[in-house]
Formats: sequence, C-alpha cells, structure tokens
Amino acid sequence: MAGLTLPPRAAAAAAPPAVGQDPPWVRALVLTAVVGFIGLFLFAPLAMVFVGALSKGVGPVLHALAQPDSLSAIGLTLLVAAIAVPVNAVFGVCAAWAVAKHSFPGKAFLITLIDLPFSVSPVVAGLIFVLIFGLQGWFGSWLSDHDVKIIFAAPGIILATIFVTFPFVARELIPLMQAQGVDEEEAAATLGATGLQTFWRVTTPNIRWGLFYGVLLCNARAMGEFGAVSVVSGHIRGQTDTMPLHVEILYNEYDFVGAFSVAALLCLLAVVTLALKALVEALEPQFLESGAPRHGV
Repeated sequence: MAGLTLPPRAAAAAAPPAVGQDPPWVRALVLTAVVGFIGLFLFAPLAMVFVGALSKGVGPVLHALAQPDSLSAIGLTLLVAAIAVPVNAVFGVCAAWAVAKHSFPGKAFLITLIDLPFSVSPVVAGLIFVLIFGLQGWFGSWLSDHDVKIIFAAPGIILATIFVTFPFVARELIPLMQAQGVDEEEAAATLGATGLQTFWRVTTPNIRWGLFYGVLLCNARAMGEFGAVSVVSGHIRGQTDTMPLHVEILYNEYDFVGAFSVAALLCLLAVVTLALKALVEALEPQFLESGAPRHGV
C-alpha cells in the first residue's frame, strides 16, 4: 500500500548490511589469514634469501658479487633492462594512443595481441626465437653466412625480454587514456595545435604517472625474467648469463653463499622498484582512481 512504512526495527532488519560492518571476529580472522599468507609465502622466503647470503658474514657476500662471472651477469641484466624498458615504453605509449584515442577495424584483435605474452609461457616465447633465429631456424642460414649472432648472445636475450615485458606499459596506459577521453585533444586541435603539439602538451602531462608506473613494472619483470632468457641464452658462463640464470648456476654448484648473494642483490633491485612505485602512488593518488589497474611485480 502507498504510504505504508515499516517500524524502525523492521526497517533496520530489512536493510542490507553496510560494507565493512562484519562482526569483529570475521574481520580479525580475514586479516590474520591475509597477514599469515603474506608472511609465509612472501616475507619468509625473502628473509631466507638474506639470511643465506649473510650466513658467513658480509665479506663472502662482497667477494661473491665481485667475481668476474657475477659482474658479467649484473652488467648484462642492467644492459638488457636498459634496452628493453625504453623500447616497451615507446611501444606502450603508441599502442595506448592508438587504442584509446582512435577507432579502427581490428582494435579488439590488437588488444588481444598486446595481452598475448601474459598467456604464453616464457619458455615457449624463448623457443619461438630459437625457431626463428637459431641455426636451424628460418633465418639461421642467412645469419650464419653474415656472421650475425642472435641466439646464445645478448641480442637474443634482449628480444626475448622485450617480448615477455611489452604488455606492461601498454596495459597501464590504455585504461588511463580511455578514462581521460579525447575532449582535451579535440579542444587543442580546435585551437590550432598540431598532432605532435597536442601529444606533448596535452596527452603526455596527463599520462606521465601512468607511464612511470608501467615502466617500473616493466623494469622489474625485465631484470627478473628467467624462462625465456634461459632458452635463448645458452647458459654461457660469463657471457650470456643474467642474474637469475647465474643464481641457478651457483646454486647447482652448491655455492649457496654466492647464489644467495646474487639473489639478494636482485631482491634489493626489486625493493627499489617497489619503493619507487609506492612513491608514485603517494605523489599522484588520483592516478589510481582514474581507472588504471594495479598489477603485481
């Protein structure tokens, strides 16, 4: 009936429970489960890495990191990241610009291709490059005749790393640029700005934090990639071993202090990346509120 109202107690009972108003014991149980899971599967393994590295003191750690093979692995890892990350940053910006600001046939297919490395095993990705550039691959004979070495050399490692990391920047920028729309770009064009001027003066300032966030995630994955790099590197000690591969070699040789020392350095680089990511979130909180997804390292 019109005008029929429920008594206050009945109305309160009929109303759905507010979010976050669970009983205290439920909240305590969920929080305990989350903290326990993080401690068991995240902090405990990380702590064991540093405990294993420092088990014999700081001296052996510095000695292990100063070995020529370790220095070569560190240098190659930084070189690969220094090349792969800028390439993926440029690709990510171009892909996000095309998807978010333009309509064209095959857009959905392009987005699917961008996400492809997320679903393809890194080992399979490395095998693809072996089948293309290896001695028995499509271009193997031509590369051999011209003394160009890609597989079992740094170029192959760089290509494999680019492949497995190229979605990170694009997938951070696409939702952000879609949420921003095209109103500002259209206004700039109406005022006579060229496409390049619009990009640098309108689009770039709006995506700078999203771009930085994606670059950090891409860099973390580039330094820690193992599967694809393992296939194309050939495990040539002192030449084609990155830090993750060098950790495996040292561990298989029962050099536990050396393995944990290199692994600890890799963890420290990851911690620096996470610290920078947290700084980005603190400096620009509205970035995460504008539709950009949050991914892990």
